[in-house]
Amino acid sequence: MTAKRPAILALADGRVFRGHGFGAHGETTGEVVFNTAMTGYQEVLTDPSYKGQLVCMTYPEIGNVGINREDAESRRVFVDGFIVREYWPRPSSWRAELTLDKYLADAGVVGIEGIDTRALVTHIRSHGAQQAIISSTDLDADSCVAKAKAAPGLEGRDLVKEVTCADPYDWELGDWEWGRGYRKISREEMRDAPLVVALDYGIKLNILRRLAATGFRVRVMPAKASAQEILAANPDGIFLSNGPADPAALPYAHRAVAGVLGKRPVFGICLGHQILGLALGGKTYKLDFGHHGANHPVMDLRTRKVEITSQNHGFAVDADSVAGRAELSHLNLNDHTVEGLRGNGVPFFSVQYHPEASPGPHDSSYLFRRFKRMVEMFPRYGAETLDRIAVEEAAADERSNGSGSKQGQV
Repeated sequence: MTAKRPAILALADGRVFRGHGFGAHGETTGEVVFNTAMTGYQEVLTDPSYKGQLVCMTYPEIGNVGINREDAESRRVFVDGFIVREYWPRPSSWRAELTLDKYLADAGVVGIEGIDTRALVTHIRSHGAQQAIISSTDLDADSCVAKAKAAPGLEGRDLVKEVTCADPYDWELGDWEWGRGYRKISREEMRDAPLVVALDYGIKLNILRRLAATGFRVRVMPAKASAQEILAANPDGIFLSNGPADPAALPYAHRAVAGVLGKRPVFGICLGHQILGLALGGKTYKLDFGHHGANHPVMDLRTRKVEITSQNHGFAVDADSVAGRAELSHLNLNDHTVEGLRGNGVPFFSVQYHPEASPGPHDSSYLFRRFKRMVEMFPRYGAETLDRIAVEEAAADERSNGSGSKQGQV
């Protein structure tokens, strides 16, 4: 049996945890955050939105289903470090292709296990997310704390340039099917489908799959594409993706989005939602410890329905800063932060959470269908498109409620 190697997790405020290293041997710095999802650690590891962060999973045992190629959410691991209570080295899943330890080692990502993750999460909730270091080479607490203090924070950093695609490309895969994997959308199916340009700020693959499965032709473009380049592709709609770090550090993205608003329907998720808010002249701010997990309650303020959502962000839009240009559509029920915006006289909407889940609940998947309807209706209704959709959806809700009520009386 291989002896476990000692490792240390040190926070910038001086809190130190000792455990054992797994994955790559070495040291890494980043902002330490926690994720409350019980499943989906591979999707978390490969989510580009986690670039620059050390992720602590609150579920105590991680690694028991191993790793497989199909569940990756991007081309590689993007977290800068991984923290778990107990790493399980013997996966038990028919889909497993390798262990989490080897996966991290091959990716050069340092992990630590065997620490009190409950104590770490409690500390972060009380003192806020902060810079930290994981090291299996330097085990001196004072030295590691000093390195954590010296590590750059996320505010003011453009990490999108490190995760975006280099060149435009077309996406043709839809939803996963049992025994077949991800279904390739045929050219015949795509021939008359509306074209969406998806701006890649760190896009998750399941967003692309959901767009394709909803009936779009999808053209992915790099984050620095200008408004002129986007419109030159003659899209029917524009999608703004998730991504890492500080939305205020992306002036090129703000300019591009401001240049397309009103000219095409726009849908934004997570960082894309924040960029849209800034393109409107609004402001964003950093949350104390962010929202990371698959169990966050969000209310749709029009229907008053509550959705359980998957989330991963450390910044939020200031609602007052976009007043008059957008209205608040969704609200976080834990801390009342902005979870969605809807255009006033301009056809756009956005959400702070992840309707594509992966991992997470599917309560919010209707948003992709709403985007499809917005794209289809825009040529006819223009600035009135969202109002028309609201009327349609309200009527559908009324029919659904009426049907359910009658069934209940039988």
